Amino acid sequence: MGLDNVAVQWPRTGRFYEPVAPAEFVDFARLAEKVPATAAPAAALADHIAETGTVRATGYSQLVDLLLGLNGVLYATEAEAEDEDPVIDPDGCAWIAGGLERFVAGHAELGEEVTVESVGEVLRHAVSNGRLADQQLRWLDDRLAALRDEHDEPPQWSFTLTELSVLANFYRRCADRGFAVYADF
Repeated sequence: MGLDNVAVQWPRTGRFYEPVAPAEFVDFARLAEKVPATAAPAAALADHIAETGTVRATGYSQLVDLLLGLNGVLYATEAEAEDEDPVIDPDGCAWIAGGLERFVAGHAELGEEVTVESVGEVLRHAVSNGRLADQQLRWLDDRLAALRDEHDEPPQWSFTLTELSVLANFYRRCADRGFAVYADF
């Protein structure tokens, strides 16, 4: 079983979080219709969000962790470590959406296909102008190296920029409407 990020009402009332009605995401179905045929995963993601108000997040977790510089972001492990429910509050959703949106904008000139190499290129460019560029570049190189398997092969990600834009839109919608995201695994 994988990780689902389920849009829920914030704050919870009672013992459990109330899932957000899929009608709050029904317009994502129109997003799916506008997606180019080459971006079928983006259309599938948009359709799934429109039908369920949920993102199957397992496949995105490594990428999101790398982009945002933490571990377990989509698993809401920070909350879990504090003996809280594994929930990403609306501010956390805005932070995730912002990171994804900045990445999508920074990757646009590299094309539609998102690979480990293109992610590294975008992130290197982003941190190279910072105050602690050398330190951040070493950190990034360490993170990228840690993703390699025992045969020194990088992860075989298969993302499109359009798909990541749809993902960002899900978290932005949650943030803008005051929803949280429950990490259900």
